[in-house]
Amino acid sequence: MTPSTRYLTKSRFKLAVSCPAKLYYTSNPNYKSTLQDDAFMAALAEGGFQVGELAKLMYPGGIEISASSNHEAEAQSRELLQKENVTLFEPAIRHGDFFIRVDVLVKRGNTFELIEVKAKSWDSSANSRLMNNKGAPTGDLLPYLQDVAFQTHVLRLAYPGSTINSLLLMPDKAKTAPVDGLNQMFKLLPLPPGGQGARKVAVQPAARQLGAEDSVLTRVPVDEAVSYILNHPVQYPGGAGMLPDIADQWAQAYRDDTRIPPHIGSQCGSCEFRAEAADKQRSGFHECWQIVHGWSAEKVDQGTVLDIWNFRRKDELIAQGILRLDPQQLTKENLRYQKGSDGLSNSERQWLQVAGLPEDSRARGYYVQRDHALKEMMQWVYPLHFIDFETSMVALPFNAGRKPYEQIAFQFSHHVLDAQGRLAHQDQFLLAKPGIFPNYDFVRALMKALSTDQGSVFMWSPHERTVLRQIADQLKNDPASPEDSGVLLAFIASLTEGGPRQLIDLRTLAQKAFFYPSTRGSCSIKKVLPAVLQGSPLLKVIYGQTNYGGPAMPSLNFKQFAWWTADEHGVARDPYDLLRALTPEMLDRAGNTAQDEEADVADGGAAAMAYARLQFEDLSLSKRNGIEAALLRYCELDTLAMAMVVQAWKAELAI
Repeated sequence: MTPSTRYLTKSRFKLAVSCPAKLYYTSNPNYKSTLQDDAFMAALAEGGFQVGELAKLMYPGGIEISASSNHEAEAQSRELLQKENVTLFEPAIRHGDFFIRVDVLVKRGNTFELIEVKAKSWDSSANSRLMNNKGAPTGDLLPYLQDVAFQTHVLRLAYPGSTINSLLLMPDKAKTAPVDGLNQMFKLLPLPPGGQGARKVAVQPAARQLGAEDSVLTRVPVDEAVSYILNHPVQYPGGAGMLPDIADQWAQAYRDDTRIPPHIGSQCGSCEFRAEAADKQRSGFHECWQIVHGWSAEKVDQGTVLDIWNFRRKDELIAQGILRLDPQQLTKENLRYQKGSDGLSNSERQWLQVAGLPEDSRARGYYVQRDHALKEMMQWVYPLHFIDFETSMVALPFNAGRKPYEQIAFQFSHHVLDAQGRLAHQDQFLLAKPGIFPNYDFVRALMKALSTDQGSVFMWSPHERTVLRQIADQLKNDPASPEDSGVLLAFIASLTEGGPRQLIDLRTLAQKAFFYPSTRGSCSIKKVLPAVLQGSPLLKVIYGQTNYGGPAMPSLNFKQFAWWTADEHGVARDPYDLLRALTPEMLDRAGNTAQDEEADVADGGAAAMAYARLQFEDLSLSKRNGIEAALLRYCELDTLAMAMVVQAWKAELAI
């Protein structure tokens, strides 16, 4: 065995199940992978590292295989597994072209416990199930169970005749953290210079004092599910096959660096191997389209059925040979078009994507369903309140008595727009002090901010309503519920359970009444805001000057700032890109390099990561202040974005 040998690992097997063609692109630096830039995925990965370290503490005496090369790791593992009884962390098991690193492997004689550690949540109090009513593994757990099944297959090949019991080890939402700071006991260390090498986690000594009974993790036996997967065909895009057979085929293709013929389907819409024209790396996504259909990258970028918003029958269209967003090919009948009775229906939005704007909307550059928009907006009560929350849900709780993935609301922003059109960033809240559970103070501050009048309150998407309801459940179930819990619950109910101040979802109005071609049907605020800025003469006037953060438009975090700036093509720049450009002045780097992971707070995933960083006591004051400044500016832009959109809509409708 040589270090250059290419093996089918458990991560590559999982990748191939999602799309076998990806094996050709993975680990090839010539191809771009968007997952490398995904802050939210990075946050998930951090939770996985922490859970993995906590899992090791449940097996005292376990030996970690820390050899740097695959060859050395395999040799060390093989030698230790000659013992009658041994527990290993990350042992390397190889058979032919398969190579796996098992999270935890317990050997007792001729019996193995193969334990896969996942940050996926489990709830032992809610009768969580591995198998559905048809006796097959449940959909949300299937990728994890297929991962375990592959490892079980390889271990059986490597140790024939042995007995293998397979388990998942996961955070249990029925358990509570025994101490404050459980999360902070496992600190993810920065990558080495250059961003290369393995991630390391620094485990605090206090964590080693916890017993196995104190863990928030639960062992879940999965032998039944593994047996099902090994004895039934595994489905993958373009085919199906028994796991041993497809694993052999994929291992050989990966070993030989052979491209498996791609299959174009709905799964391609989320392909991570997609590069833009300006990128220096190659685009696996575009190459698949070229191989299967002979399309150039330019033709693909003109639009395919994969781009249809919120459409679940893409595979059906592809099977019929309907590939392009062309009204001559893709008809209303294909979309099962129905005119909406209360604003735009989903199929109407989809048809606008395909056919383009109607003639009377082309000069404007976007479509508006005026009757529905007016009906909704005329019910609003001034002044208008725009709120946005930043939250965190982590596998290992920050506070004692809290459960894995329990909601933490640590920040909000609040803009107010009055009937005369005056806009102000009126309130904000950020509580990220280590050891403090912020939710109840968060609700108190929000109640105070919204108590000055009875104006309408807005969110964008149901997130804020969901968070408030989760906090209400926490108040009801907390054995140490605060004295003012009744008042807080009544306030939450006024926003979430009907009544005149029921939270209004602007995303729903955007979906039902407005269509901007550049958003491709999306109603995300991150997509809608740039489109609205480009299409609104009013916003160009208001925000094209340094008015924001001045006397006429007060801001708590910006001074004399212009949000409308044009790029070299005269197109309005995305305000979230402008926010990223502000990063150097927001943070006092104090000698730190641009590789600071906390520096760029310009999306929700990064905000959650920033909050996690703030829970560590060893941050310098300058670093802590810098992260908080970045969080405050980001959250303020979220509510400013909502206000900007409403200002543009009001101007369009002349109200």
